[in-house]
Amino acid sequence: MNPQTPVIVGVAQILHRMQDLTDVVEPLTMMLQAARQAETDSGARVLPQVQSVRVINGLWQYDNPAKYLAEKIGASGAQTVGTLFGGNYNQVMVNDTAETILRGELDLVLITGAEAGYAGAKLRKAGRQLEYTGTPGAYDVLFGGDQKPEHHEYEQAKGIRQAIQAYPMYDNAIRYHRGETIPGHLKRVSELWARFNRVAQGNPNAWIREPMTAEVIRTPSPTNRAVSFPYTKLMNSNNNVDMGAALIMCSVAKARSLGIPEAQWVYPWAGVEGFDHFSMSVRHNFYTSPGIRLIGQRLFELAGVSADELDYVDLYSCFPAAVQVAAKELGLSEERDLTVTGGLTFGGGPLNNYVMHSIARTVELLRASPGKTGLVTANGGNLYKHAHGIYGGEPPAADFVRDNVQERISALPSRVCLPKFTGEITVESYTVMYGANGPAIAHVACQNADGERVWMNTDDPEVMLAMTQEEFCGRRGRISGEQVLMID
Repeated sequence: MNPQTPVIVGVAQILHRMQDLTDVVEPLTMMLQAARQAETDSGARVLPQVQSVRVINGLWQYDNPAKYLAEKIGASGAQTVGTLFGGNYNQVMVNDTAETILRGELDLVLITGAEAGYAGAKLRKAGRQLEYTGTPGAYDVLFGGDQKPEHHEYEQAKGIRQAIQAYPMYDNAIRYHRGETIPGHLKRVSELWARFNRVAQGNPNAWIREPMTAEVIRTPSPTNRAVSFPYTKLMNSNNNVDMGAALIMCSVAKARSLGIPEAQWVYPWAGVEGFDHFSMSVRHNFYTSPGIRLIGQRLFELAGVSADELDYVDLYSCFPAAVQVAAKELGLSEERDLTVTGGLTFGGGPLNNYVMHSIARTVELLRASPGKTGLVTANGGNLYKHAHGIYGGEPPAADFVRDNVQERISALPSRVCLPKFTGEITVESYTVMYGANGPAIAHVACQNADGERVWMNTDDPEVMLAMTQEEFCGRRGRISGEQVLMID
């Protein structure tokens, strides 16, 4: 085996279930706890020898947490690395770290991240704010410096600025494309999420482990409010969690010199990245992802495995639409387990850092069954920024390979989006957003006869109610500038 072969030798996951407002733990503390637990997991004294500390960005107020952590673990001279916002960066960071180790530029790296969404929400409710340790300075390296905003300006003009507005539109388009009824689609999707819940019940580091039926998941209730048609709260990423994780990566040669037993090693086999067309405003349709498809094809080619041969799969699962699209593009049955954690609803959704938990869980499973393989997919934005990796409990047949298929994705067709339009349109997809008193506004994606896309809103109570009971995708209508005149 190539002595520079990259391996993951230590993993840790932190779940802090605060008891009251005196029991708040900030993300930086969880990162440090996770780093030390990952060292314990490796079975060796590794942290003072770390050459690079890499932190995934979060909704916290730190300038350079990597420098603080490096000093605390006794590696004050270590390179400091950070990222911009995006759930794809965990896998990007592993891909980059594996590639850098393979080139011999580094041989021991700490990757970590954490989020305190639960504590933050509780403190805000009490009129307080989470206090953060000062971490002044700038990273040595920042990943993602060229990325675009998450939403197109014409989406933002209609108030569409959140994932909870985008993904339900994808799911309604999936329903129409598959020819399903509204009740039939909701039943299928809630059963998919119930399977995720069953996986969470067996994951000791899942945030929600209570059994839930598909009926409970899809039915609005005082504890499971309707959020955005067709989603209830239990179909959304659960960001109200206090969770952290850490990975320790090194070369085979370094692992041997540290005395870390091979039973602890898990091997990244291949990693591939790429971005779909920026924003849902210009993507060709709402029910496919050419980026995921092309990344998957290249990843399977590099790793020498097929979708059917994968033993463990964790598809990024912020919302059911993300899982359905990825499963279809990668050739995976929705009936098999598509998560190892329970997903961002039940496993827990610490925003950008979720995938570090799915990688850590995959490592645990591959250690227990070394002859198996696992796929982890990461997503940033609204099904926009993708990074995938395949892992094995045994060495790959060839050295780790990292690739990017951006040129192939960028060459594919996109849509023109208009700021406004007057004339005949066809409804492409829509969602109804709920407020405290019921339906508040509906966002509608339309296409004109030339295939150009335009966004419309309506707050007509009768129309919004009808949208939750009748299929509006595919309906024809007429709009004038900012006004919906009629939808047949």
